[in-house]
Amino acid sequence: VQLQASGGGLVQAGGSLRLSCAASGFTFDDYAIGWFRQAPGKDREGVLCISKSDGSTYYADSVKGRFTFSSDNAKNTVYLQMNSLKPEGTAVYYCAAGLDLVDVLGPCYLPAYDYWGQGTLVTVSS
Repeated sequence: VQLQASGGGLVQAGGSLRLSCAASGFTFDDYAIGWFRQAPGKDREGVLCISKSDGSTYYADSVKGRFTFSSDNAKNTVYLQMNSLKPEGTAVYYCAAGLDLVDVLGPCYLPAYDYWGQGTLVTVSS
C-alpha cells in the first residue's frame, strides 16, 4: 500500500497549484481521504478531509473558499486544488487515507488515518 503525493513547488502569493496523490495497493473509493500540511516548526494540521460514510467535506477555516478536492477513479488519484495561495500556506503537504475510524473520531483527526504519502513541499513567496 502506497500513497505518492506530487505537484508541490514554488508559487507566488495569489497563485495556484494542484497537488496529486496517487494510490497503489488499494482503492481510494474504499477510504476516507485527507489532505494535511505541516509548516516549519508547527504541528501537522488537517486542511481538507472527506468523510467515508457520507462524502461530506471538512475544510480548515484558513482554506475555505480557496481549496477544493477532486478525484479521478480511473487513475486512483485524488487532487487538492489550491487557489489564492498565501505565504502562510508554505508547508509540506501530505495526503492520507483511513477507514471507519476516521468517521468515528472525526475528519482530519491524524491518528485515524492508516496510510500517509511522503509529502510534497509547497512554498508560497510574498
